[in-house]
Amino acid sequence: MFLSQILKDKGDNVFTASPNETVGAAAALLHSRRVGAMVIVDADDAVIGILSERDIVRVVAEQGAAGLVQPISSCMTRDVLFAGPSEAVHTLLERMTDRRVRHLPVINQGRLAGIVSIGDLVKSKIAESEAEAEHLKAYIAAG
Repeated sequence: MFLSQILKDKGDNVFTASPNETVGAAAALLHSRRVGAMVIVDADDAVIGILSERDIVRVVAEQGAAGLVQPISSCMTRDVLFAGPSEAVHTLLERMTDRRVRHLPVINQGRLAGIVSIGDLVKSKIAESEAEAEHLKAYIAAG
């Protein structure tokens, strides 16, 4: 299965934030939207980073409550790994596992086209395996 199919099923909604917003405001948005990361974009909507729950925990552990009033740019991950819509799920799972990331922004023709989590990819892989098992059962039953 390819990433484009997951985005078709999931949708292309991506929560973004400005690098100047505070870490505390971003944490509140992550909580209210029930997501684990948001993409950080500049004034031209170009991706310049990603902020995850892990980034927030790190800044709070290092700075305490003072970290929550820092701008997102002070703690976001700048070295963003991207995915393309034509990439295969198994390839992305390997990349995410190797780099220890849980979210990948999807870029299509230079534009932000979505975001996937490792949970999205695992869910699709399980569905694919279940469909294959059902197909094999039907084949065996037909004799």
